[in-house]
Amino acid sequence: MGKKQNKSKWNALECALLIMLAVCLLMGAAALGRQDRLQQKMIRLHVVANSDSQRDQALKLQVRDKVLAFTENTMRTAADRQEANRTLRAALPTIQAMAEETLRENGCADRVETRLEPVEFPLKTYSGFRLPAGEYLALRVLIGEAEGQNWWCVVYPPLCMTAAANVRETGIACGMEREDLDFMQEEGEEYQVKFRCVELWEQLRQWLHK
Repeated sequence: MGKKQNKSKWNALECALLIMLAVCLLMGAAALGRQDRLQQKMIRLHVVANSDSQRDQALKLQVRDKVLAFTENTMRTAADRQEANRTLRAALPTIQAMAEETLRENGCADRVETRLEPVEFPLKTYSGFRLPAGEYLALRVLIGEAEGQNWWCVVYPPLCMTAAANVRETGIACGMEREDLDFMQEEGEEYQVKFRCVELWEQLRQWLHK
């Protein structure tokens, strides 16, 4: 009798776990669709320091500020991500020269490499919004050996320098849908479950691609 009861408990536990997994997969699939749409409408910013030394980290932030100041107005006038993509790609040499000039002004001889390419990003929370993990097109600014801690944000729409109260206004002006912005600004435990499910789906997709 005892063995049957234990087996019954394990069966019930297995069923509960399978139900939880199914719910997670369904929620994750829906959220993953939203994340995929965000990928098609955004360009992230990825600035990587030469090292984790205090000096290199401070230089990274100065380079970041210079890049954001340069791209802010340009990205606001871009009609869509396609135009933003073309504009940034054409400006890569200018951004590189600007970043290196910033370093030289601070006595640093490191070289800078600028790229526009897909990058895997973790879940990130910013002022007024958050973005799920996944692969996004990114403007990458790699300083020196690029072995230090990095800084992530969004260059298009230009949300990095947008006040939290104006995130929706800026996003809509750049062609984002209200449903996408609702997804980015969800609160509470439900968003945590959705975003965690997206991470699991992303890990599964990466594993399948390998």
